[in-house]
Order: sequence, then structure tokens, then C-alpha cells
Amino acid sequence: MRTIVGWLAASILGSVGWWLGARVGLVTAVVVSGVAGGVGLYYGYRWFDRNLR
Repeated sequence: MRTIVGWLAASILGSVGWWLGARVGLVTAVVVSGVAGGVGLYYGYRWFDRNLR
């Protein structure tokens, strides 16, 4: 369950990062999406550990 929550958060934040980065350009969209996905994964895991464990 922890994995599902983490990857769901990563997908959502990665999509938001892509949307924001695409306003500047393709390379920026890839970089911002990757960073935002990593942040989403980290905070998704952290949220699960604090609230559901």
C-alpha cells in the first residue's frame, strides 16, 4: 500500500511539474517533472508512514 501511495503522489506531482515546465520548453518540462516526481515519491512515502502505519 505504501508503494501505491508513493507512486500516486509521484505521478500527480510529476504531471503538475510537466505542465509547469512545458510553459518554458521541452527540456525544462522533463527536468521539472523528474524533480517534482521525486519530491512526490518522498512525501507520499512520508505521509503514509506518518498517517497510515
